[in-house]
Amino acid sequence: MTSVDLAPKEAPFRETISDIVLIVDDIPENLSLLHDALDEAGYTVLVATNGESALQRARQSLPDVILLDALMPGIDGFEVARRLKADFATQQIPIVFMTGLTETEHVVAAFAAGGADYVTKPIRPAEVLARIAAHMQNARQMKQARSALDAFGQATVAVRAADSRIVWQTPLARDLLNAYFANPETVAPEELLAWIAAANAARRDQREPAPLLTAQGNKRLLASFHDQTGDDEWLVVLREENDASAVESLIAAFRLTQREAEVLYWVVQGKTSKDIGDILGSSPRTVNKHLEHIYEKLGVETRTAAANLALGKMRGG
Repeated sequence: MTSVDLAPKEAPFRETISDIVLIVDDIPENLSLLHDALDEAGYTVLVATNGESALQRARQSLPDVILLDALMPGIDGFEVARRLKADFATQQIPIVFMTGLTETEHVVAAFAAGGADYVTKPIRPAEVLARIAAHMQNARQMKQARSALDAFGQATVAVRAADSRIVWQTPLARDLLNAYFANPETVAPEELLAWIAAANAARRDQREPAPLLTAQGNKRLLASFHDQTGDDEWLVVLREENDASAVESLIAAFRLTQREAEVLYWVVQGKTSKDIGDILGSSPRTVNKHLEHIYEKLGVETRTAAANLALGKMRGG
């Protein structure tokens, strides 16, 4: 069948150009019906009539939702969906299958290929619009959340533990994972998967998960759960910490001297006065004198209170 492109009608006063729907179907009548309904509802509509052009247009335009015919000549919809979900650039786009196949095995195949929803043929535009609106809202919220995380320099990564896949990540998270694990973009490192499993077990037991993910010399990569976005999908915040930057943060937060900040830093690490003296080349008596000044500046009376207050500042509190 000859490829047909249906150009969208002009809509110069649209509130947003981000509400893009890609329709993939090899039957021109279906394309025309859906195109007109979606365009009238205010969406920017793109079309493709075969699997190859669908993959190309999805990568180029990154639509918010894809309406995908399950059965097409050449690359069928199931294979198109699998390729889209394997591509880091397109794997987050919701896919709504259009199919005349209602048997359980075909519905299961649609979801197994990465579909978020399905509608049955003959197409009912009102039903399609309702499904699209729901998925569009979710897609918009996820896009806004990721943009905010990127803008504020958050190192955040979403991991699907079942198949070890990185669902998405901010640029800073990608840099940290590459620096510590030489990590590919789409597969979570074994260390992160092990941390997620251990931290999830700790949460189930109502224990505080250990933040340490890995250490390299005086640098440490810490992790904490931000949210669970799916049955087995975890949103993890990464943070790099090192001795020098931690000491500097304590100096800035509490107006400590360099040596006082070093003493407080090692108190947070659980070291005794004798241990700290050995590390800094001082006597335990000198360390305790520094601690007296630290307590006064922090407005606390005990070692534990000082450590807790310092830990909060070191973690960005």
